[in-house]
Amino acid sequence: MALLTITRLTKTYGLQTVLNAVSLAVNAGERLGLVGANGVGKSTLLKIITGQITADDGAVSAAPGVSLGYLPQVFTGFDDQPLAQMIEASLAEVRALETQMRDLEAEMSRCSGAELDAVVAAYGEISEQFERRGGYDLDHRVQAVLSGLGVDHLPKEQPFGTLSGGERARVGLALLLLRAPDVLLLDEPTNHLDFTALDWLERYLSVYSGAILVVSHDREFLNRTVTAIVEIDEQTRQIKRYSGDYDTYHRAKVQERHKWEADYARQQEEIATLQLEARETARRNNNYRTHSDADKYIRNFKIAQHDTTVSKRVRLAEEKLRRILENPIPPPPVPLRFDPRLNPEALQARLPLVASNLTRSFDGRRVLDGVSFTVGLNSRILLAGPNGTGKSTLLKVLLGLDRPDAGEVIRNPAARIGYLDQQMGDFGSAQTLFEAFAQGLEGSAQQFITMLIRSGLFRYEDMEKPVSGLSSGQRRKLQIARLIFGRANLLILDEPTNDVSFDVLEGLEAALRDFPGPVIAASHDRRFMQHFGGEIWTLIDGRLVKFLDGYEAYSAAQAALAVG
Repeated sequence: MALLTITRLTKTYGLQTVLNAVSLAVNAGERLGLVGANGVGKSTLLKIITGQITADDGAVSAAPGVSLGYLPQVFTGFDDQPLAQMIEASLAEVRALETQMRDLEAEMSRCSGAELDAVVAAYGEISEQFERRGGYDLDHRVQAVLSGLGVDHLPKEQPFGTLSGGERARVGLALLLLRAPDVLLLDEPTNHLDFTALDWLERYLSVYSGAILVVSHDREFLNRTVTAIVEIDEQTRQIKRYSGDYDTYHRAKVQERHKWEADYARQQEEIATLQLEARETARRNNNYRTHSDADKYIRNFKIAQHDTTVSKRVRLAEEKLRRILENPIPPPPVPLRFDPRLNPEALQARLPLVASNLTRSFDGRRVLDGVSFTVGLNSRILLAGPNGTGKSTLLKVLLGLDRPDAGEVIRNPAARIGYLDQQMGDFGSAQTLFEAFAQGLEGSAQQFITMLIRSGLFRYEDMEKPVSGLSSGQRRKLQIARLIFGRANLLILDEPTNDVSFDVLEGLEAALRDFPGPVIAASHDRRFMQHFGGEIWTLIDGRLVKFLDGYEAYSAAQAALAVG
């Protein structure tokens, strides 16, 4: 049964089509992951469903009596309301169902016959809704949700506006889950969740009685929660559905890529064959043999007949070639690879990077406290931990973008650092995409354009787009393009998986696995951490704690900490 039906939704902004005749049915019990490159309209689709944005065409309809609940990326408003009042407001619909049940129970004792049958039927419908929305264990569920999301310690009289951004996000998610709507619409619900809260949310959603449509860039989250993936294609802006979790979706995308490569190779071979056939057939007459007939008329007739046959063959080859070239299969992008001309051997004489007794404080809070370490020629270091623990600060100190209060960083003069920052790069707003990419890089304009197009990161028509008009996903791809082609021999990456579509992310991870130099990355993405390899470090009260056995050791420590 379809609880929510989306029919041929179209939305444009100016000349840009964001959604193009999008259709989707969300059925009872389904948990759908909504994915696609940044800027393809995922958040727009959720806002159209909830009535915050009006579509240009198409329709959205919910089944009778079905309730929708929406979690935006940023939860705002309610600044003056205390948490207790907000919690009670989120329970109002369920408590109203309970009141209706009590009223119907009282009415059943006063009526009989057909009237009683009608009241009993109404009671059955209301009680079914009450049970589905967790009414029978409401008090327990309130405590479980608040505790699971790590906000049960907050004073209930505290105004919502005084909470931190992370606390507001987690409280907003808790309030929505307490409402227990029939259809959950979630836009990046894993933002601001630590490992413990994330694990709880995944288990909660995996058994949620209603339907779910969730936008997420967290591949592990999608693996653990959804029953199907729906993708908004970046080019067509239409939806394609894949049954199964993220891994199943990824395997299907790999198969599609292999088919694309095979179809392209087959078509290129056909084009070459047709071009050769047309050229060679027109140039010489290999099949014509001189006739011995002495009759000049007959001989000329046979020559003309053969010429006509050859001409038809040429026209047929040219016509087939024209039809193919009118709508050719585009070349599949080449895999992302770091510039093979980079030279990590230049670092052999000395260590690439040495940090000695680094200390840094902000507003009296020490985020780095005597941090010391060395980066070797083959080091792979991943900084993990919640936001605010000092990961980005440490990276900026290593780069020289921030000065430590004490200690020093010694950089090998031969170290050529490639940096990926969270703030999407320091690009001039007046620059075009191509100008921002080429700035400071060595090479010709034609080389750059060819690299950008062949990598699949951008199209030719993107080159003149102003940086100021790029989406967050496009700015991230621009950063990645500069990193890929910057010939660095030491990479420092701050949350490299943010705002990246899955195809680009998988390609970046593959390129990093093949990178021969040292890499330091800060990330909270569990799938990235698993694929990254190497050591995992975390900052606790400003001091480094190292997990030399990688992700498994780190995740085991996090689980033990949660139990403790």
